[in-house]
Amino acid sequence: MLGCLEDKLRDALRRDGRQCLENLLNDPVLKVPGDQSRPGESCHAGRVNTVESLLGPLALRRNYYHHPEQAGGRVPLDESLGVVEGCTLGVARLACRAGALEPYEDARQSLEAYCGLQLEGRRIQRLIQRLGPEFARWNQRLPAPPTLPGGTVFYVEADGTGIPVRAEEVVGREGKGEDGQATTREIKVGVTFTQSPQDQPKAGAPAARRKTPRPQEPAEDSRPPRTPGSTRYVTTTGNAQEFGEKLRDLARRQAIGLATLVVFLGDGAAWVWELARVWFPGAKLILDFFHAAEHVGLLCEILWGKETLPAKAQQEAWAKTLKDQEQGVDQVIQQAKAAIPRRGKKRSPALKALAYFENNRDKMRYWEYQAQGLFIGSGVVEAACKTVVGQRLKQSGMFWGLPGAHNILDIRCVLENGQFDQFWKERSLPAPTLAKAA
Repeated sequence: MLGCLEDKLRDALRRDGRQCLENLLNDPVLKVPGDQSRPGESCHAGRVNTVESLLGPLALRRNYYHHPEQAGGRVPLDESLGVVEGCTLGVARLACRAGALEPYEDARQSLEAYCGLQLEGRRIQRLIQRLGPEFARWNQRLPAPPTLPGGTVFYVEADGTGIPVRAEEVVGREGKGEDGQATTREIKVGVTFTQSPQDQPKAGAPAARRKTPRPQEPAEDSRPPRTPGSTRYVTTTGNAQEFGEKLRDLARRQAIGLATLVVFLGDGAAWVWELARVWFPGAKLILDFFHAAEHVGLLCEILWGKETLPAKAQQEAWAKTLKDQEQGVDQVIQQAKAAIPRRGKKRSPALKALAYFENNRDKMRYWEYQAQGLFIGSGVVEAACKTVVGQRLKQSGMFWGLPGAHNILDIRCVLENGQFDQFWKERSLPAPTLAKAA
């Protein structure tokens, strides 16, 4: 009974509010900036157009100006109101948020259920296509914070994840399938965040006392906290060059130049270290511990067999050594060399697996990093691959075009950065004349 009464009252309030707003905007004495003919323009007065608002559809009578030598025309009232794709800014804001979080049809249903808006899924998609580039440009021109506290550690992480795409996006690209045809395109994901001095343990803290987790589990008591609100995300469907520029620009806007120490965390991929070398010279490079532990397991499986007790025992022992001993990586390399047979079919793959540790020796000083209170895992960017990209773009039955995927990601980055409301606040153009009339 009460629920029915609430629904009817809400509908009545929306209907009355819509009528008031429609009357206000159709008032002939309302002064609209730029509502006069420019040289060469013809005016088509009083053209009626329906604009979707939060209160319902508005039938607006407005002047349309057209110049024969210019493509399209202009509608000053729509420009003053910020109308986009036939929607007010309030509607566009909700549609962009819903469409960035859910598939378009689900977003349509959510908007109708939550606030009575009736927008087709395709209209939500068009709004995102129209406004996605604005989110990207806006995010790139955000001012940097004025200061960072002395002793701040600045972290940069990078990773990649594939999304399913339409056939035209993978023409001529090799894939891992049986037919050799690619079905996905990589989205590169970057994250920056800081660690304040008060969040860091005192220098020289004995990392060896900390409990060593199993290689596949997170080290709960060895994670230093991030500075609240400092995490920022960036994505691109482009190549490593474009990604490096975007990630470096993000870091600059977050005042990387004011940090006491810059740390770059990666999973060991060659392109990740090359990106760090080119765009973040001087950063301390750390190989994600859990990827290192996985390679320990791979080496043990080669030497003692997959899923065997000796392999599991040695994996646990070497992972503990790697993490908790001051010269852990050197000890693991030395012991592994001694365990590799001098001949036989195991030797070649074992040497290849060992080369991973030898090539990344300088990035695997985990005892030292923990003693300094630094992160040793790249879990932040791995989580971003799931939350920023996967939750929206990797659902069952989805196949994306790269421009459409990029628009979604640009909006999702702003959402994850906690700056969605700020974007709309800055996008709303002041209309003092309309405000006076109201």
